[in-house]
Amino acid sequence: MALGLLLGICACTPSTSPTTSVPTVTIVNKGSDTMVNLALAWAEAYHAARPSVNLSVTGGGSGTGIAALVNRTVDLANASRAITPEERAEAETGGVEPMEHVVARDAIAVIVHRSNPVQQLTLQQISDIYSGKINRWSEVGGLDRPIVRLSRETNSGTHVYFLEQVLRLGDPDNGTLFATDTLLLPSSEGITSELGYNENAIGYDGLGYVTDAVRVLAIARSPQGPYTLPSMETVNNGTYPISRDLYMYSVGQPEGEILAYLQWILAPAGQTIVAELGFVPVGG
Repeated sequence: MALGLLLGICACTPSTSPTTSVPTVTIVNKGSDTMVNLALAWAEAYHAARPSVNLSVTGGGSGTGIAALVNRTVDLANASRAITPEERAEAETGGVEPMEHVVARDAIAVIVHRSNPVQQLTLQQISDIYSGKINRWSEVGGLDRPIVRLSRETNSGTHVYFLEQVLRLGDPDNGTLFATDTLLLPSSEGITSELGYNENAIGYDGLGYVTDAVRVLAIARSPQGPYTLPSMETVNNGTYPISRDLYMYSVGQPEGEILAYLQWILAPAGQTIVAELGFVPVGG
């Protein structure tokens, strides 16, 4: 199976190999870096089950995927945040009706170096750290060291979600921004890698990207608690406060091979892969 971006018009087009009469179809899928490993795993398993369907999968960020959908250069856009009203309006102006499909759920883990003695934070404390109101670990019960803030880049759906739901605490009238010295990293793996050796850093990542090289903090909505670690159980029962849906967007109502692929993703075969990669199955 060939995985990689196919340039040109929106794919999902049949072709016939010169050595066989069986037509093949390619589905082009692009977007969220949080979802790219999951999308690759889905693509590999689906192609093994249906060899006549090839899937071209790349990342680049949720905004990049949605923009490609608007421009009709992909069949499916992956996004770790919901499409914005502005993106939807732009799509509809160009004759594209984005159709939303929730394909998995995710917890965003707040992570630090394993040597950091801080065990837990409230949402307000995280907001104050990332906005620059809190600048030293001693202000939240840690050592007297400067805090190094790590974030995903601005085209990342995880960045947008974290800004809106953590820094701004879900308040649409809140204008809080990331501190200007926040280090913007291009991938989930980059944040985990930096935290593996930077004792002063704090970061956030989809739970599926967290490794043993870092330590996950327990998070609470208020100082009274409860302080909760991210897991499949705490996402599903609503006790972990930083969790979200993960999406695929199609151009209008999916049909044919695209519909069949989405149905497979939402069936046990696809949702088993969701759990295996550390995400939360839909309805799980």
